[in-house]
Amino acid sequence: MSVLTLKNRISALTNELSAEETQNTHSTALRTAVIGVGYLGNFHAQKYAAIKDVDLVGVVDNDPKRAAEIASALGTQAFSDHRDLIGSVDAVSVVVPTQFHYAVARDFLAAGVHVLIEKPITVTIEEADELIALAEKNRAVFQVGHLERFNPVLQALDGVLQDPLFIESVRIAPFKPRGTDVNVVLDLMIHDIEIIQHIVKSPVARVDAVGAPVFTGEEDIANARILFENGCVANVTASRISLKSERKMRIFQRNAYITLDFQNRKMLIAQKGSGELFPGIPNVKVDERELGEADALRSEIESFLSAIREGKEPEVSGRDGRMALETALKINASLDRRPS
Repeated sequence: MSVLTLKNRISALTNELSAEETQNTHSTALRTAVIGVGYLGNFHAQKYAAIKDVDLVGVVDNDPKRAAEIASALGTQAFSDHRDLIGSVDAVSVVVPTQFHYAVARDFLAAGVHVLIEKPITVTIEEADELIALAEKNRAVFQVGHLERFNPVLQALDGVLQDPLFIESVRIAPFKPRGTDVNVVLDLMIHDIEIIQHIVKSPVARVDAVGAPVFTGEEDIANARILFENGCVANVTASRISLKSERKMRIFQRNAYITLDFQNRKMLIAQKGSGELFPGIPNVKVDERELGEADALRSEIESFLSAIREGKEPEVSGRDGRMALETALKINASLDRRPS
């Protein structure tokens, strides 16, 4: 065999292997779509388009011009009806207004499509229960978009947190028209509700709340006191009519307290040390940490895709989202009981 013939055979074999590898990569790519490409949905679509082994099949919006604009920017297709994608996708993000969560997610889960749904999970507990049951029946991953669970500050609590006794959280933001289809409890406070329930791991015993509508017809500022069955108490404040943004939480436990700054990704741990600083004054060790930059939304989506590929429970399950919704609705019920 001549050297030239051998080179040609090697080249042909290399091309065949390359083609096979490309085909295998394409066959394992998850076919995805984003339903609702408003402000937040656009970011979801950008993340899917940028992740390896993911095929962004299309984006859906009831505004055809908006769908076409986002699709063109990301090199995908635009749709106006989410049902047109059933049979063509493996997984979707549902980023439509809350009142449409149930109907859209139901269609996909019934078809066995994996769903990442923005918070709050649904409008009612009954809707949440039906979606959870559908996901389990059809073996579909059903994840709820409680984004702060992917904040590196919260993840840094591992090994630090021990039986919290009291939690105080403040989440305030300037007024923005988006998100006002629900009150501030379901818009902002639900982030901290989900985090606190994840931390405390105890059923809610009682809720008392106060709030007021200021710029909208719903409560724009609210405070809730949540008592858990294990004795832990959480004091939670949320406002969407502030002049600045702040997302902080303080956790008090025996011999220590922890301050979390979700916005600036900082943590402070103050612990009772050995000995005394002055007579009767305990020595306190302070540990301040900066967690650095992070892309929580990309981490959330990658976690969702990993749960699909590995056939495991998502980091924030439908049941987690349901539990947060149930507490938020109890807070709303407490607000409704107060005299106007």
